[in-house]
Amino acid sequence: QVQLVESGGGSVHVGGSLSLSCVASGYPSSSSNKHVAWFRQAPGKELEGIASIVTWTGRTNYARSVKGRFTIYSGNVANRVDLQIHTLLPEDTGIYYCAAKSGVSTSIDLAPLTKDEYLHWGQGTQVSVSS
Repeated sequence: QVQLVESGGGSVHVGGSLSLSCVASGYPSSSSNKHVAWFRQAPGKELEGIASIVTWTGRTNYARSVKGRFTIYSGNVANRVDLQIHTLLPEDTGIYYCAAKSGVSTSIDLAPLTKDEYLHWGQGTQVSVSS
């Protein structure tokens, strides 16, 4: 059973930075390629896909709202995907979730930002940005 655990959330001031981590366990041994994404849910708003990565190739995908300020990457530690957040804005406040799909064909080189694509989800980590 795949489990995802997020960490790194917290309270920061506008313009600050945070690094979130998503550590996975339980991937099938045959699953060489995975799609891993970060989603967030701001208060009163719908879940938004913000960044994703194809673990086989490292190809990344970003929502327009975060492009240039957020960086998703994997590889430093096995089965861990990090999200670096810079120049935080009040609208970045929300719960940040990690999601994953394992057993993806290596021919699929774009991880989507739609929630229905992902089978496994973490519990979320809170990010609060204050002015």
